[in-house]
Amino acid sequence: MSAATSPLDVPERLKPRARGRLQLLLILLVTLGPMILATSMYKFQFWVPEGRSFHGAMIGNGQGRGDIGITAQDQRWQLLVSAPASCAEDCQQLVYLARQIQIGLGRDASRASHALATAQALPGDYQAVLGRGYPQLQRYPLDVQRYRQAVSEPGPQLWIVDPHGNLVLRYDAKVKGKHVLDDLRHLLKLSNIG
Repeated sequence: MSAATSPLDVPERLKPRARGRLQLLLILLVTLGPMILATSMYKFQFWVPEGRSFHGAMIGNGQGRGDIGITAQDQRWQLLVSAPASCAEDCQQLVYLARQIQIGLGRDASRASHALATAQALPGDYQAVLGRGYPQLQRYPLDVQRYRQAVSEPGPQLWIVDPHGNLVLRYDAKVKGKHVLDDLRHLLKLSNIG
């Protein structure tokens, strides 16, 4: 007489196959699980730490230079000063600060550049100052309409832009140079690009 078999009993020939599938499922869970969790945390903003180690306003929405009205190509990190109006005293201070920060990077200075994007033509005397004292300063035109649609803060801004053209951090005209330098050094340390 044969013993009754339970539907839960797995035949001997299927046990290795079931074990292999379980192992494959566990491997997929271990490798894909953290990526799915991290993507979900970013997308739905849960378990995001409240503390921060940067000083500027983080731009985490994927905006690039083109989204704020600047068409430029640079394969390095960039300290970009934007001036939707004339480049007055605050703007000129940010241009000076961007150059000093790049110099302050020391051996990493070649990984970054500094630039100025303005909507209006620069005064002749300031043009001459830039020509003499800022030979590496890149200059771009600024589309004011696109800029005002994307940026709500008035006045000149200092941006850190990654080598792909994505906006990373934004600072207003009252920023301290040491804070920007610390942020940029941290980004360069973590980055393998640019």
